[in-house]
Parts: sequence; C-alpha cells; structure tokens
Amino acid sequence: MPRKLTVTRVAALRGRELTNKGIATFRRAATANGADKSGLTALMYATMANFASDAAIAVALANTLFFSAATGEDKTKVALYLLITIAPFAVIAPLIGPLLDRLQRGRRIALATSFALRTVLAVVLVFNFDSWGLYPAALAMMVLSKSFSVLKSAVTPRVLPPEIDLVRVNSRLTVFGLVGGTLGAGAVAAVAAWAFGSSGALWLCAAITAFGAYLSMRIPAWVEVTEGEVPTTLSYHGSEARTEILDTKTEVIPTGVRDRQPLGRAVVTGLWGNGTIRVLTGFLTLFIAFVAKNTTDHSPIMQAAMLGLVGAAAAIGNFAGNATGARMALGKPALIVVRCAAAAVIVAAVVAATDNVLAAAAAAMVAACASALAKVSLDASLQQDLPEESIASGFGWSETVLQLSWVLGGAMGVLLPTELWIGFTAVTVVLVLGFAQTLLTYRGGTMLPGLGGRRPEHASTETSAWRRRRRGGRSTRKGSE
Repeated sequence: MPRKLTVTRVAALRGRELTNKGIATFRRAATANGADKSGLTALMYATMANFASDAAIAVALANTLFFSAATGEDKTKVALYLLITIAPFAVIAPLIGPLLDRLQRGRRIALATSFALRTVLAVVLVFNFDSWGLYPAALAMMVLSKSFSVLKSAVTPRVLPPEIDLVRVNSRLTVFGLVGGTLGAGAVAAVAAWAFGSSGALWLCAAITAFGAYLSMRIPAWVEVTEGEVPTTLSYHGSEARTEILDTKTEVIPTGVRDRQPLGRAVVTGLWGNGTIRVLTGFLTLFIAFVAKNTTDHSPIMQAAMLGLVGAAAAIGNFAGNATGARMALGKPALIVVRCAAAAVIVAAVVAATDNVLAAAAAAMVAACASALAKVSLDASLQQDLPEESIASGFGWSETVLQLSWVLGGAMGVLLPTELWIGFTAVTVVLVLGFAQTLLTYRGGTMLPGLGGRRPEHASTETSAWRRRRRGGRSTRKGSE
C-alpha cells in the first residue's frame, strides 16, 4: 500500500489487482485438466496467435480488399479480385491434406514456418499497400493461415490430456482463439489502424506472427512422433476389404505403399453436412461486405452499421455453438450435423424470401452457431469412428474439406449480384443439394458413387497387401525367387 492514499493511486492499485486476478484466471483456464503437462496449453497459445493475426490482417485490409479494389459496380474488378484472392486457394487447399499425410517429421517447424512467412508478408504489405503486390501477398497470408489450421488439427490429438476428449479440446481451442485472439487482437488492431492507419495494424500483425513462430516451437517435441500412423481415405471399396485377409508377414510390400483407413458413414455424413454449412458461412463473409458497399449510398456509417450487425450476430452464434457443443452429450453426432445443415438451409431460404438485412443478420448468427456445433459433432465422429493411429490424418483431411467448402461459398459471395434475394436464392439452391447429399449419406445412400453412405459406420483398415492385390499387382512371396 502507498504511504499516502489518493484517488489516482487507489485506482491504479485496484487496476493492478484486477489485472493480476484476470491473468491468474486465464492461466488456470489454459492449464486446466493437465493441459500444461500434455502440451495443449502451448498449442492453445499458438492457436490464439493464429486467430489474432487473422483479426489484425482483416482490420488492415478491410477498406482495401472489400471496399476499394472490388465493388459490385465493376464486374471486371470483382472477377480480378476473385481470380487473385480466392481461386488460387481453391487449387492449393486440396494439396494440404495429402502433404500433411506425407509430413511425418517437422510438424512444429511447419507450424512455425507458417507464422514466419506471414511475418515477412506483413512487412511486404506495409511497403506495397497501394500496389498490385497487395493481392498476392494477401492471398499468401490466407493460404498460410488455413495451412496452420490444417496442421493444428493434425497435431491436436498428440497433445490430448487424459482427462478430456478431443471434442472438448477443439472447443476449448476455438473459444480461446475467439476471445483471446480475434476479439482481443481485433480491438487492438482497430486502435492501431485508427491511430496510424492500416500500416499500424500490419506492423501489429507482423509482431503477432513473429511471436506465434516462437510459440509454435514451444509445443512439445512428442507431436513429431508419427510412427504407426495410418492415413485416412474418403474412398471405400466394399465389404471385400474386410473379409479378404492376406498373410502380410510373408508378403513383400513395395516401398511407399501404406495401409489406408476408410472413413465410416458417420464421418462422411459429418463432412457433407459441415461442408454445406461452410458454404453458407463463406458466402456470408464476403457477400454482406459487397451488399453493404452497394446498398447504403456509400455511407461509411451505414456500411459499418450493417457489417457490425452481421459480424456481431456471427460472433454470438459462433461462441454459443462452441459453448453448447462443449457441454451437450454427443451420442448421435451425425444426426446433429444433419439438423444443423437443415437449419442452414432454412435460414438462407428465409432471407431469400424476405430480402431483409435483419434476416441476414439472423442467418449469420444461426449459420455460425450451426457451423460450430456441427464441427464439434464431426470431431466426435472422428474420435469415435477412427482408430487412434488414424485420428491425426482424419482431422487434417476434414479441415481441408471444410476450407474448400468455405472457398466455394466465398466465391459465390463475390460473383453473385449484390441483391439479397438473388444472392441468397442462389446459395440456397447449393445448400439444398448439399443437404440432400448429407441426408442420403446419413441414411446409407448417395448421389455421388464412392463419396456417400454406402459403407459401414466403422470401416476396417485396408491393408497395403490387400490394396496391392486389388490393383492386380503380383505379390512376391519370400523365397519364391
């Protein structure tokens, strides 16, 4: 206590006390259930840095990408914006999952590299903010952020505390990322942008990503241990894979040929349902920005009000979905995904019918909540359906599929006319098709052969020997030559 008490000193003392209590509470939450010993806390800090960098770059580029360079009035600029920022990622994203399956060492280095490269790109953006260098640098930032998400999904099972399951762990990572990363860093980035312009937010992003690279290397080394992992595959070759048994002890398998674990029906249902919902969330993310630009007489106040309304609704829905998923019993996760996908279709149809901004805000909240809850359910299916040696690969593949779905929705948000009823009518048609495939998969059918529900709930591993025999390759027995 100071010798002489004044209002200022008392306020400072109280503020320091509350700050210390807040830090202590945060540390208790971050290390709960043995997270500090398993390595989850270290991954949590790196995830928060990823969310924070995304928030900072979004604040820095909002005026440039959404309102200056690509407006609904100039379709040439819109097409160019799509070509440079979204289309390349649609090509790159499918490569992330297979590369992850092949990345048997150096996952911590890969996570740190995704941050380090973003640090360089943030500095490049500072000095090329008004040139065409802005677009490829922004694209690379987005690709690296999504790559981190895929890598993080594969690393998470390796830092799982014994007291909680993967569903709760992923929900915890998301909540910490939203609160500590998106909200916290977004607010600081907004202040930096207001005080120093967009370059202030970019310098903040550079500092965050540099720190994120350090945090990634703090993740325990045991996440590098991938011995015995069995990659997952979306394809399924029927019941003969489960009944034909080969003597692999006397089989000479070519180098590079590995076992494969097909995904079961519940997981495939979860992928289709989550992908359907992500189309809507990706669509809303970009479409509302163009609508705000072209339907409010270019008034900055009205633009900010519309974006703030939809953004706040989405944030509330996301938080509610993750909080609900972390507490509810997930006995039938595939059924929950089907219902969430149905909710997404309904709210999109309502906006198309009403052509109302408030309905769009409600749709954003429902879509965000459904997306979070469906993702939690998909995580539960992956944990229940896959053997332990395939969980990491399954999470990596699921994240890749969901990112691709988001890109599809984002592309529609850029290309479609900036009228609510037209845009939401078009996306509703796509959502109906996705929901139909989700429902058929849940019931054991499909509209796409090989990618639906004509498979068991829990598929057995396809051994490398069986896969080689099925391709018609000759098996060389030991001692036959």
